[in-house]
Order: sequence, then structure tokens, then C-alpha cells
Amino acid sequence: MFQAKISALLITGGLLLCAFQGVATAEEPKPLIVCSTTQVADFARQVVGDRMQVRSILAPGQDPHLYEIKPGDAKIVAQAVICFDNGWHLEGNDWMRNLANTAGIKIVSCTTGCKPLELEDQGQKIHDPHAWFSPSNAAVFVRNIRDALVELDKEHEAEYQARTQLYLDQLRTLHGWILRQVNTIPRDRRILVTSHDAFNYFCREYGFKAATPIGWSTGSELGGGITPERRKNTVDSIKRYGVKAIFVETSVNPALIREIAKDAGVEIGGELYSDSMGGPGTAGENYLGMMRENVLTIVGSMK
Repeated sequence: MFQAKISALLITGGLLLCAFQGVATAEEPKPLIVCSTTQVADFARQVVGDRMQVRSILAPGQDPHLYEIKPGDAKIVAQAVICFDNGWHLEGNDWMRNLANTAGIKIVSCTTGCKPLELEDQGQKIHDPHAWFSPSNAAVFVRNIRDALVELDKEHEAEYQARTQLYLDQLRTLHGWILRQVNTIPRDRRILVTSHDAFNYFCREYGFKAATPIGWSTGSELGGGITPERRKNTVDSIKRYGVKAIFVETSVNPALIREIAKDAGVEIGGELYSDSMGGPGTAGENYLGMMRENVLTIVGSMK
């Protein structure tokens, strides 16, 4: 009996020790990276893998130009080891940079080193912030993220470099695939009409003429607003060039572009991912998928 009790105590003690060790060796939370937009967050995940957590302030489908800071955003940013934004004022009133600066967290703008296209706003030249729509610019974003993470976490440089190299190879493949797709459309028919000027870099890269009724913004922020003259010019251009279809964007109210399509007598060719990627489980939930689906939608409607 006594021996049985000793055995039971030893077993119980062993179980308690195992439980205690389980608590003591529980994994520490992974370092947190906070990004302004869904596409920047996707680029960060490609570089960091499972080494760190990555969160985007913007949810899929949200407009970075018009985003208003929520009470919980400051708390999220304050927990970060580093932040990334797009830059060039894509984030209206630089809301992401303000959040990071207030929390004392380092922030890196991914557009640094990209060659900007310029837009005119109230007589002043500004950088077009939608640079990621060129895969070569997307590669600049990824390298900027890699360099910042290597500086932050030198111990794991080799894996950050390796992941980056694989993703850069995928971006080069994407570029070649897009070229093959758009080359099925005669150049004189490559007229891309969308809700706002998100696609200028894409148009420059692949030989499209961009035509938008609004401007680079969505109407209420810097550069926004449509005039009757610009609307008429857009409709006239659609008719003159024989455009078969125009497009709405996932992050922009489609009402105006639908009115333009009706006035011009053309169809809506589909919905394009623009300032934000798609949600989990959608074809556009990452950058490669977003670009692939956009190209298929554009090419399919223009053929």
C-alpha cells in the first residue's frame, strides 16, 4: 500500500512538473510588423515568412486615401517593432506615419527608390503614389522591406535574403506573363478607363493609354473632384477610341464610373483590384493574384 502511494505521488509530481515546464517554455509572442496597406503587408510576409507577425491597418477593400484612424490603431502600432507604409501620401494626410511617429516606432516608406510618375494637383506637381502596379516597382518595395528587416534582425539575414530572392524571381515571371497577355491586344485598343488614376504605372509599363474621369484621388481628398468638362472629355475619348469596356475598382464607389459607361454607351468590363487587395479566400488576396486577375479582366474585356 505504502509503495503504491509513493508511486502515485511520483506520477502526480511528474505530471505537475511537465505541466509547469509546459507553461515555462510556452512560446513568446512573435515580433509584430505593422503595415499601412494590404499590398505592403503581403510584401512583408513574403520576406519575413513565419519569423514575425504581419498586420495591415487597412482591411481588404478599404481606401487608403480616405481612411480615418480608429482608436485601436494606435494600440496596434505601439506594439510593433517596425512599421511600413507606401509613402508619397497614398495614406491620406500621412495617417500611418503619424501613428508610427506618435508611438516612437521606426517607419519605412516602400516607395523610396522608385522612379515616380508625376501628377498635377492645383497647379503643383505631386508623385503618383500607386507605384506597386509595376512589378519592377513592387521589387523595389520588397527590397526596401528586406533591407529594413536585415538591419533590425541581423541574425536571420540569410533567410530574409533567400525569401526575397525567390519572390523577386516570381515578380520577374509575373512581368513576362503580363507582357504576353497584353501583347494580344493591339496598341491602338489599349485604352484603360477606371474610377481613378491608380493604373498609371501599369499603363506606362505595358503600353496602355490611361483615361479617368476623376483624377488620382477618389473625390474628397487631395486632387479629387470631377468637373463637367472632364466628364465630357472622358466620354468623348471613350467614343473616339472605340473603347469596348471600362472598369470599376474594388476600393472606389462604382456609381460614377457606371454613369460614365451609360453616357458613353459601353459596358462595365469588370472590377479591378486597385488600392487594396482582396479578402482571404479570394483570387486577389495576395499581390500576384491581384495582378493576375486584373490582367485577365482587362485583356478579356478588350479582346
